[in-house]
Amino acid sequence: MRVTERAPTPHRDDYPEAILWDNDGVLVETEGLYFRASREVLASVGLELSRADFVEISLRRGASCFELAEEAGFDGDAVAEMRRTRDDRFLELLNAGVTVIDGVRETLAELHGRAPMVIVTSSKTQHFQAIHAQTGLLDYFDFTLCAEDYGRHKPDPEPYETAARRLGVDPGVCIAVEDSERGVSAAVAAGMRCVAVPGWLAAEGDYGAAWRVLETIRHLPSLLELESSAPR
Repeated sequence: MRVTERAPTPHRDDYPEAILWDNDGVLVETEGLYFRASREVLASVGLELSRADFVEISLRRGASCFELAEEAGFDGDAVAEMRRTRDDRFLELLNAGVTVIDGVRETLAELHGRAPMVIVTSSKTQHFQAIHAQTGLLDYFDFTLCAEDYGRHKPDPEPYETAARRLGVDPGVCIAVEDSERGVSAAVAAGMRCVAVPGWLAAEGDYGAAWRVLETIRHLPSLLELESSAPR
């Protein structure tokens, strides 16, 4: 198992009291579909959304790709219509089928029952429901927080702080699992240790703030066991 070696943290090193999971790019292969939907809509008005733009704007900063339309002079109503069209196209792509990331089912089954597990996603509820209509993954989780369940989105810590409050635990005893820089930033700002499993779109990002970086989610159970059995 390959993990990054980092300096000791002030957090507890025993088994986490809760594991908080991002959804898109961690559990399911949907980041590429969101990129595709956004790129198609922007292309329809003559604007190009490159992979580098998407990574910088969405996966690193947690902003809207439609800021490119605003910068090009489109007014608020036009941009709002683009977002609605993108959301409809994204839903269409999701309904055509979603792939569960390799190793996720086995990992969730292995971790289930060891600690509460929660999904903390930036997805809108309608998209989240479409994603998991047939994945069978939700039985492993205690609850889910979607975009409508908090005010400020990642990289703001509010999503993870909200989850910790609902669980009734201190953020410092939680592990977050993320695939993007904005997600890592949100978890760390909330006071959590974050395990990064970078997705293909943002594989070259800066994950220096993560507690550990894994090549595959399959390594998470052994990482947690290793940490919880380490001498104090």
